[in-house]
Amino acid sequence: MSWKEAAEPVLSRMPVVERPAGHVPFKRKLMWTAGILIVYFFLTNINPFGLDVGQSSDFFGQFRSVLAGSSGSLLQVGIGPIVTASIVLQLLGGANLLGLDTENDPRDQVLYQGLQKLLVIIVSALTAAPMVFTGGFLPADPAVAEALTKAGIPMGTFGVQVLIFAQIFVGGVLILFMDEIVSKWGVGSGVGLFIIASVSQQIVGGFFSFSALGRPGFFASWYGVIVGDVPASLSPFTAEGLQNLLFDPGNILALFTTVFIFGIVVYAESVRVEIPLSHARVKGARGRFPVKLIYASVLPMILVRALQANIQFLGQILSSQWAGMPAFLGTYSNQGQPISGLFYYLNPIQSRDQWMWFLGEIPASVEPWMIAIRLGVDLTFMIVGGAIFAIFWVETTGMGPEATAKQIQNSGMQIPGFRRNPQVVEKVMERYIPQVTVIGGALVGLLAVMANLLGTIGQVSGTGLLLAVSITYKLYEEIAEEQLMEMHPMMRQMFGNE
Repeated sequence: MSWKEAAEPVLSRMPVVERPAGHVPFKRKLMWTAGILIVYFFLTNINPFGLDVGQSSDFFGQFRSVLAGSSGSLLQVGIGPIVTASIVLQLLGGANLLGLDTENDPRDQVLYQGLQKLLVIIVSALTAAPMVFTGGFLPADPAVAEALTKAGIPMGTFGVQVLIFAQIFVGGVLILFMDEIVSKWGVGSGVGLFIIASVSQQIVGGFFSFSALGRPGFFASWYGVIVGDVPASLSPFTAEGLQNLLFDPGNILALFTTVFIFGIVVYAESVRVEIPLSHARVKGARGRFPVKLIYASVLPMILVRALQANIQFLGQILSSQWAGMPAFLGTYSNQGQPISGLFYYLNPIQSRDQWMWFLGEIPASVEPWMIAIRLGVDLTFMIVGGAIFAIFWVETTGMGPEATAKQIQNSGMQIPGFRRNPQVVEKVMERYIPQVTVIGGALVGLLAVMANLLGTIGQVSGTGLLLAVSITYKLYEEIAEEQLMEMHPMMRQMFGNE
């Protein structure tokens, strides 16, 4: 008996969001998307019952803008389990170890989707458990345990921890189905929507509150002037405060980096090689197949950063549970950050104060040559990893030369001057797609590291900012396409969206 036959009774019965039977009007798609976004913000602002919020810390920390969610909320794990499950399935699928034909066999498609959901559920449990039961990242509130005991429910601290774990686990499962609802009934994807929401929240907060840079923002300063909580010298309503707010080198550099990343991503999205197409039967019907510079989009960067987050996840667990952990693996500060050893060099640089040693904010034990090695590892990891995961992404999402050639063939189009044959079209596509995929993946990795080195508004990670801009741009294109098809229903039939 193969593993598919053994697992089919479980995988085929996994809960699933049904696809719409017909065309979903654009307004209804927007309603579903907006509704899920509201639910997302609602869940990120609810603390698990029994959690000692004042003593909790963010397990993901510097990776939060990429993995979305919110620290100390029901969506503590964010999209991490979804991304981790995708990494595992992409690696297994790329090595052809699953034996599933997800392109032509509907049964294998159901098994693949069921396997993905099962992996997300398992990873959600494996991610939430260490946060609650080890390291004190999400500690239980002793007062809650005491109150429950007085009320006749003797749960104890461990019982409250189990309760916190259950709530976070349910939150991880909820975000899985929220993503599926957006993908099938809304606009774009849930994962992209949650990343945009998380990053936008940080950017807007960064514009209006410079607390991360040691200064209050506009509204915080106004409130402070009224109630007297903020010194007048820090208020932008004074000459000194306005000068600090507008002319601080760190603020200017962060603003410049943010605007630069916005501009370069929008420009890179517009750079493309357009392969001319013509219809085989309809004379005059022509088109172009665009091979963008960022052909695989920036979504593979989520996989790279998630892999780094899982590595740091492992290091924090070992540090908190293994008192005799060898120094070559890592030495951790009181704040839970590695300051030497293997985990230090594998920890990506996320802000200026992590590599500018002349600012005096780096621990004395960290030498400039250690920072140089860490930076080199981060660059290598992001550039090489970005290229590799971009290739995986293209091959597993039907964007490779072979799949693209079949799509062009099935649409009735052909490349002028070439025989109407899938193999011929595939050879033409092989001249562009593999090379552009590697170059685009490496470029996105380089931009992400550069943004981290210079800093951004709201201390959003470079990868998070890249993701937010690129996903927003693609969302804009998809909305424009939806509106076009809404105005011209015949186009839905041409593109198979009816």
